[in-house]
This record gives sequence, C-alpha cells and structure tokens, in this order.
Amino acid sequence: MLKYISIAVVLCVALVSVANAEPQGLLGLWRTQEENGVVEMFRCGEAVCGRVIDAASLRENPDQRDVHNGDEALRERRVKGLVILQDFTGGPRKWTGGPLYDPKTGDGAKSGSLTLKDGNTLKVKGCLVAFLCRTQVWRRIE
Repeated sequence: MLKYISIAVVLCVALVSVANAEPQGLLGLWRTQEENGVVEMFRCGEAVCGRVIDAASLRENPDQRDVHNGDEALRERRVKGLVILQDFTGGPRKWTGGPLYDPKTGDGAKSGSLTLKDGNTLKVKGCLVAFLCRTQVWRRIE
C-alpha cells in the first residue's frame, strides 16, 4: 500500500510541475543582436509574444514608423511597442510559434522557435520554410 501512495505522490508532484511550467524564464527584457535593441517578452493570452521597447534608431527618432513593411497600410505603425513575435507556446526550454517580424528590414517569417539556452541566452529563429531560416542570439537584461 505504501508503494502505491508513494507512486501517487510522485505523479501528483509531476502533474503540478507540468501545470506550472510557465515561461517565467522567457518573460522579461532581452537585448537583441542588432541595433542594441530591447524586446520585452510578455504573456499574450495562453502564449508568449515579444514587442519592441528600444533600439538605436528609436533613440534617434522615438516616433519612428514601420516604413519598411511590405503592407502599405501598416507603414504608419509606430515601431516602439510593435509586437514582432506572436503566439509562441511550449516550454520550458523551447517554444514554437509565429509569425515573427523585423521592422528594420520589413522581413517576416511565418514560423519560428525560441530556445532558452540558459537563463540569460535566448536563441531566436525565424523560418520562411524549413531550410530557409535566420537566427539571432539575444541576452537577458537584468
């Protein structure tokens, strides 16, 4: 009987751990590879998203618009606060989702992945198709 109680306790602890597998390690501020940028990873419903907080070009022009966007109707959007990573789910080390968007170039990727290499290193990968991808490494800002 004690054996079954022990197994039940272990299963309960495992289920609670899985239920609490929040992306806390992913949330927060991250320094991008380009433009000394800052992206905030935040909860968006059941998923995780990322928005532009800062970049070298934004320090020069805080009212910068999304002028490189391929969709003319979106070119008046402000870059500061723009959601560039959407609907990532998974964890605790790897999340998948998309789309991803780069306001510097106007390029986008339909899907991608976020991989937490350690507590301070995030690998951000966006793919047009499975073999055509671009990857950056971001560092956590304390």
